[in-house]
Amino acid sequence: MEGEEIEDEGPSLQREPPHSEDLQLAQQDSWRAESSAPAESVYVDKKAVDKLTEGLLSHYLPDLHNSKGVLQELTQNQLILLDTLDQEVTKFRDCNSLLDLNSLFTEAKVYHNRLVNIRKEMIMLHEKTTKLKKRALKVQQQKQKEALEKEHQREKELERERQLIAKPAKRT
Repeated sequence: MEGEEIEDEGPSLQREPPHSEDLQLAQQDSWRAESSAPAESVYVDKKAVDKLTEGLLSHYLPDLHNSKGVLQELTQNQLILLDTLDQEVTKFRDCNSLLDLNSLFTEAKVYHNRLVNIRKEMIMLHEKTTKLKKRALKVQQQKQKEALEKEHQREKELERERQLIAKPAKRT
């Protein structure tokens, strides 16, 4: 009875042909189990327990090994995903810092343009002051020339008036 259950476990077990001693022990165990009262302990053959254990393990162990491999693969994939997520977070932080840098560069560009405009204005004001200084110098030279000419004219007029004034004749 128990021997038949072992053989029905599946094709994955490698079975040895049953020995006559095993059959006799199995028949004795089954006779004891049938004839004994429910309160008595049941005697089980150690070889049968070993074969049942081996059959159970051979039935479930490949699935357990496959599950273990799948779980290890999932764990490895989770670690890879965590690393990838960490890299993405780092990229986002870098992008945020780049945005800050971009705003700083934009602000620097604005200030640079202001400085360029101020420099242009200063150059233009310098040119205007230089022109004004030249013009003021010309005007001053012109006024000096006019004043000199007026002085010269006045001297001529004074000389002419002196010449026009009657001079007493000299007595001889």
